[in-house]
Amino acid sequence: MMENLNNIRLRCLIIDDEPGAIEGIKLYIGKLDFLEIVDTCFSAIDASTILKEKEIDLMFLDINMPDLTGLEFLESLETAPLTILTTAYSEYALEGYRLNVIDYLLKPIAFQRFFQAAQKAKNTYTSQLLFKQNLENDDNDIYIKQGDSFIRIVWTDILYIESMQNYVKIHLPDKIHIVHQTMAATEEMLPKESFFRIHKSFLVNISHIDSIKGGRIYVKNKELPLSKYRRGDLFKIVINKKLFGK
Repeated sequence: MMENLNNIRLRCLIIDDEPGAIEGIKLYIGKLDFLEIVDTCFSAIDASTILKEKEIDLMFLDINMPDLTGLEFLESLETAPLTILTTAYSEYALEGYRLNVIDYLLKPIAFQRFFQAAQKAKNTYTSQLLFKQNLENDDNDIYIKQGDSFIRIVWTDILYIESMQNYVKIHLPDKIHIVHQTMAATEEMLPKESFFRIHKSFLVNISHIDSIKGGRIYVKNKELPLSKYRRGDLFKIVINKKLFGK
């Protein structure tokens, strides 16, 4: 598994209505051995078709495009690849991060900034791949990437996971690990019978819930918010598991 992680190549799609901008990103991608170009296109509509036909790990997405902006396109995707926004306008940065983009590059793009953004994408992809590979194993041991290290944890020991935009905090009984990965990606990888999204910012290991009271959940003396829209589903799970008796 480690060998595969050391030879990662992210399959890239470049979306921009300016041919010169596409050529510039292609030039930068060619300098990095962990990126490869799968396709390029001039509109979000064309990109939608490509995503259905080809496997894409990372999009370089321009914001200001005709018919459908990059942000509108990104928001329309049910499951989006990792995304780095590219634009000449800084005022869209906040909106981009709301959509969990990896980075936001202002044109003209310097190679140093491009490299930083690409490295973030590689780290996030590596974390997601590592998490997924571990969860596919039969045992409870998984590894998370922390800088240049791989740390072993037992996923059944996870109390809850907290969202921090493009990062998540994994809360264990005796420590906290911060992983460069979105909450949506984390939730997708964890076993649904064991973990439940109680709030947009919190994913809880059901077996570690001590009590539920009104709009709050208690896990090892930690009080967490419970969304009113998720209460009914959680109560059904709790009753089925008979965590609290009759």
